[in-house]
Amino acid sequence: MGKLDGKIALVTGSSRGIGRGIALEFAREGADVAVNYRRDEAAAKETVRAIEALGRKAIAIHADVAEWPQVQAMVERALGHFGRLDIVVANSGVASRVQSVWDLDVEHWHKVIGVNLHGVFYTCKATAKHLVDRGQGSIILISSIGADACGAMGAPYYCAKAAVNALTKSLARECAPSRVRVNCIAPGLIMSDMGEKMVKFYGDTLIAGIPLGRPGQPEDIGKAAVYLASDDASFVTGKILRVDGGAWM
Repeated sequence: MGKLDGKIALVTGSSRGIGRGIALEFAREGADVAVNYRRDEAAAKETVRAIEALGRKAIAIHADVAEWPQVQAMVERALGHFGRLDIVVANSGVASRVQSVWDLDVEHWHKVIGVNLHGVFYTCKATAKHLVDRGQGSIILISSIGADACGAMGAPYYCAKAAVNALTKSLARECAPSRVRVNCIAPGLIMSDMGEKMVKFYGDTLIAGIPLGRPGQPEDIGKAAVYLASDDASFVTGKILRVDGGAWM
């Protein structure tokens, strides 16, 4: 038996990268998955096929999580298809430009905050009441160690991720009386599209700063998400789980 047998999950931004890693690990543990994507329909369909190859059900749903009406429609479609949700992962995210605050375009600030913070809030807003009304479920937000290890030249990203950490704790308190758990995973360097671009830009110094001596893979985050979504974490809520090879201690 898998740790998530019979569960229904919605994972935003799951056509590739960390989101795909989470969706596939959920499927390996017995969950059916609603796969959300914004641009790459082909990649989303490939994720669906990979889930189906594991013997689970899946559906690809287009939505830009930075747009509230689209998030509402995404959740309605997932509920219409599967009948309920047990697990929600607010994963969608974009990187910041490497620019100082004074050089940033206001439009870029709003774009990054729109996806990385508003998109997470919208996903929680559209799903939390459903889980609370059912009296069970798990919500997992995806943050970053950058929320704590803030550097220069990336303020929109760092600010959004720090706010996601705060949202995790606030929502966890609101949902706890209904036995709905809310936690957050803060990845370090993960070899997704974003991580590969970071290594290309900054070089191997990024990897040299990881005590375990390697970057993470999307499945590393997926396995952490399985733990938080499963009964193994039934007494865990409001926590920020850093999965970073020891980069931030």
